[in-house]
Amino acid sequence: MGGKEYGHDAETLNRICSEIKAVHESGVELCLVVGGGNIFRGIAGAAAGMDRASADYMGMLATVINALALQNILDKMGAASRVMSAIPMATVCEPYIRRKAVRHMEKNRIVIFAAGTGNPFFTTDTAAALRAVEMNCDALLKGTQVHGVYDMDPKMFPDAVHYSEVSYNKILADELKVMDASAIALMRENKIPIIIFRIHDKGNFGKIVQGKGKFTIIK
Repeated sequence: MGGKEYGHDAETLNRICSEIKAVHESGVELCLVVGGGNIFRGIAGAAAGMDRASADYMGMLATVINALALQNILDKMGAASRVMSAIPMATVCEPYIRRKAVRHMEKNRIVIFAAGTGNPFFTTDTAAALRAVEMNCDALLKGTQVHGVYDMDPKMFPDAVHYSEVSYNKILADELKVMDASAIALMRENKIPIIIFRIHDKGNFGKIVQGKGKFTIIK
């Protein structure tokens, strides 16, 4: 979205895709789960008053738009990628089939998962946690607006304390708004660490993968 109110900012998309490509070329296997807030903000007025399930489906379709945008730029950059949607739409992308997704990764392709879990009432966080487990990922990285987990909202409280490491249980017990409780619980059950980092800093994704920079690891 960049500095726009909604939609796509070409410069931001290109920067993120170039960082994804660089990390992938360093030998890291990547699968991505993309949200749809930047699209959904543009249709929020139309969704007002709708039942939750309908609004959730609209949000899932927004993630497909974002996934296709990422794929298009990655392909132009020479990074092979595939979009797999939890809601089948064969004309624009592949349906999500776990074994096929694993095969794509074995062939050194970046897999972009779209449409969340395919079910309303489950967030993108939960979809990311689910795919991380299914793909047997070593870690789940979440790119956000801030440098990790704080004891308070750092945007509202300049003296908020940053955690470099925090446990799943503390996140759940203190109700720290990092990810959905269901996503945290799934990661805890499968012992997959979660790394929270700021996605807006140029080159930060590559640094985080190398264990550098400012971030929070939840384990």
